[in-house]
Amino acid sequence: MKISIFWVFTFIFINLNVNSQNSAIKGRLVDAITDVPLPQVKIAIQGSFTETLTEADGTFSIGLETIAIQEVILIISRTGYITKRLPVKITSEIKTLEKILLQPDEFQERSQQSTITLSESEILSEEGEFDNISGILQSTRDVYLSAAAFDFSQTFFRVRGLGSEYGKLLINGIEMNKLYDGRPQWSNWGGLNDVQRNQVLSNGIAPGEYSFGGLGGTTNILMRASKYQKGTRVSVAGSNRSYTGRLMATYASGERGNGWFYAFSIARRYAEEGYMDGTLYDSNSFFASIEKKIDDEHSLNFSGFYTPVTRGKSSPLTQEVLDLKGRKYNPYWGYQEGEIRNSRLREVEEPVLMINHFWKVSSNIDLNTNIAYQFGEVANSRIDYGGTTMVNLDGQEAYLGGGANPDPSYYQKLPGYYLRYPGSENYEAAFRVQKDFKINGQLDWGQLYLANTSNSENGNNAIYALADDVNQDKQLTANLILDWKVRDNFKINTGVRYTALKSYNFARITDLFGGNSFLDIDVFAEEVAENPLVLAKQSNLLNPNRLVEAGEKYKYDYDISSNLSEAFIQTRYNFKRLEWSLTGKLGTVQYQRKGNYQNGIFSETSLGKSDKVNFLDFGLKSGFIYKFSGRQNIEFNLGYFSKPPGFRNVFVNPRQNNEVVDNSREEIIQTTDLSYRYRSSKFNVRLTGYLTRINNATEISYYFTNGLGGLGAENTAAFVQEVLTEIDKQLLGLEFGSEYQVTTTLKVKAVASFGQFTYANDPSLYLSSASFSKDFGKSNLKDYYLAGGPQRAVLVGFEYRDPAYWWFGSTVNYFSHGFIDINPLTRTSNFQTDYDGFPLLDYDSQIAQDLLKQEQFQSYFLVNMVGGKSWRIKDKYLGFFMSINNLLDKEYKSGGFEQARNSNYRILKEDMDREILVFGNKYWLGYGTSFFANLSFRF
Repeated sequence: MKISIFWVFTFIFINLNVNSQNSAIKGRLVDAITDVPLPQVKIAIQGSFTETLTEADGTFSIGLETIAIQEVILIISRTGYITKRLPVKITSEIKTLEKILLQPDEFQERSQQSTITLSESEILSEEGEFDNISGILQSTRDVYLSAAAFDFSQTFFRVRGLGSEYGKLLINGIEMNKLYDGRPQWSNWGGLNDVQRNQVLSNGIAPGEYSFGGLGGTTNILMRASKYQKGTRVSVAGSNRSYTGRLMATYASGERGNGWFYAFSIARRYAEEGYMDGTLYDSNSFFASIEKKIDDEHSLNFSGFYTPVTRGKSSPLTQEVLDLKGRKYNPYWGYQEGEIRNSRLREVEEPVLMINHFWKVSSNIDLNTNIAYQFGEVANSRIDYGGTTMVNLDGQEAYLGGGANPDPSYYQKLPGYYLRYPGSENYEAAFRVQKDFKINGQLDWGQLYLANTSNSENGNNAIYALADDVNQDKQLTANLILDWKVRDNFKINTGVRYTALKSYNFARITDLFGGNSFLDIDVFAEEVAENPLVLAKQSNLLNPNRLVEAGEKYKYDYDISSNLSEAFIQTRYNFKRLEWSLTGKLGTVQYQRKGNYQNGIFSETSLGKSDKVNFLDFGLKSGFIYKFSGRQNIEFNLGYFSKPPGFRNVFVNPRQNNEVVDNSREEIIQTTDLSYRYRSSKFNVRLTGYLTRINNATEISYYFTNGLGGLGAENTAAFVQEVLTEIDKQLLGLEFGSEYQVTTTLKVKAVASFGQFTYANDPSLYLSSASFSKDFGKSNLKDYYLAGGPQRAVLVGFEYRDPAYWWFGSTVNYFSHGFIDINPLTRTSNFQTDYDGFPLLDYDSQIAQDLLKQEQFQSYFLVNMVGGKSWRIKDKYLGFFMSINNLLDKEYKSGGFEQARNSNYRILKEDMDREILVFGNKYWLGYGTSFFANLSFRF
């Protein structure tokens, strides 16, 4: 029905009589250094929706509605070049300009580094993903957003307190955000920097042309063969961050005979270990695009990219471990036969294929049809130490033992564990393990092989095994986007989208460490009512006591089916002093789980299909820009819309059962912002205030906890799924960005961000586990701060551009108000409840208040530098630049979380009273001094 309405709407558009254009401005854009023609340069007339893009040869023609116009200002912009404002007097019906030179913006090269850092979710979740804010913002010319993309991103800074799941990332008009968690997976196109330079950014909820957009802005990367600058570019880079070396080569043909265009790019990034110890990096990137300009109205483009990557993870650390081993320590790796081997690898292999049809229906109507297909696999490895002997299905007693935790930083292997009881400290054992941890402290691969090969009484069944948690997606997306300029000052954008996803999820044995097989049961499972222990431990009752070999599935196996449909429409008006927009959307999202194993604990709810879960996706937003003059204006945006959850926050424990979050709902977002802007040839400033309210959010966490009240003494500890629902968040703050051109070569800039991001209510919390499910009521989170990098940041800096094409810049950055991620369970009634359900007799409210105080990280300064040089060699271009972050090697905590092990007052106080905490907060630290250097040659 939605598609039928869309085509009726389109038919009406096509048959309307639109105003013909009576005059035009023509010209040609070239690179100021190489004199090479520039395609994909945007030419817009200030105060009008009239705009165009240059062709492959750099030429353009932009029409005027009437020759009565005496003068216009052309705004000429392209990613990687300095924006030019060009006044043009209209003296004839066809105004032809001389060749226009665009100066490369060398400072923007730094945003193309794609320096990868790990987000909080990457640390906390096996399925987490990069939160690469610099990738989203690298196309912007706004001084504040540019600072956020480069200088602030090293601290996990979040613009307006928002993660990447609140932004929209599109490639050729196709949304790339994952249905799993709503985030774009940057690994799918990592390393293809050269072919990602053509980007269109809409900040916040400002109107865009390709979709309704997201709360955190919308970026569309244009990866069309006809939109690349003709020529070849090769580069070599070195770094000490995520990777140590990068090689890249890109070729764009420009227009060949009969309207054909070609573009290719390949890259390799590698590191035996990055900045963090043991974090290998191995990535290859491939891109191809072929476009055929069929005639003046039709163009067909194919693009495909494949960027397989393997990288080693690192772990958050307690203060005890940091004090003993330092900030580069990583317990996930060890030497095996003299080679570094990391037990936690993330491997991503998900090719993307897309076809795009561009139809110029008339001089004022464009229709873009897109189809994309993505498939492949994401695997996260881990060591499974649940191997055991065979269990007896007749219910007789059997030995059910797993191996010891092989993590060298496990709390029972640290000195603090032996000093935990005042008056009964074992100083000898503490000294011994401390000495061993300092000298060794890495994963002992040899011991894993020895344990497996010594298990001869059980047929050498493996006690330890290396396993992958695997996600295989097959996703098809199709959309239509219509762009209609009704009049010179009235424009409509509309579109429809449909996405179908089939997601296969399972665990897979990859290495048995010398063992013959691995028993597919859960040794940590607990007996539940009317279910004997030996049955509860079965991963799959359809195939009990199964011995698994390398390469086979085990533990869990389920599918997720999802369908998404959405339509949006946007109207934009442009008057002499006022620009106004109104945008609406309507859609649905549906999820369904299908279990392929019958789990021993959840025998009734694990196998087969779940009920379908449906969410409504709706929204309305509006905004205006009022221009006091050509130099200053105010901008206002207002939005009310929903955000359906990703399926990771819909199913409570999808690996084992079909349970859906109680009363699962869409997030409701209310947001507004107001900006003042001033622009002149020398001075540019923006001041923005914003307020956002996010209601009804849901978060699911998985952890082991101790001290659960009201469950009986024998059940005070359990591995649980924590479901936090009805979460309200409030995000408010100010953004300030300014730059001043002191001389023709020197520019100074200042940027500031002052935010306050807090929980706005007391959400509901319940726990689910193998043996119980309990509602703990409200978690008292209101007015606690949200985690996610510093909430306040200030930058001052300068840029110097010499006429001889060398450049240099530096910034000093100040960060404060970063907070630990708190544990919601300790803020419930459970905190003061004993195992028997009665209040703790030794509870002291004043002490409790101190125990539950949220940790605030210390503020810190970071100094960054960047510089480079360009050379023109005939018609060729040689460029070099280098950036140094954290020049003074400042050590700082960029994030962290409270461990959930101690969930009530008594055991948390006992731990906090110790000199060395056994279950203290875990932190990750930012990089020390790091560099990135790049040498490129374009011809």
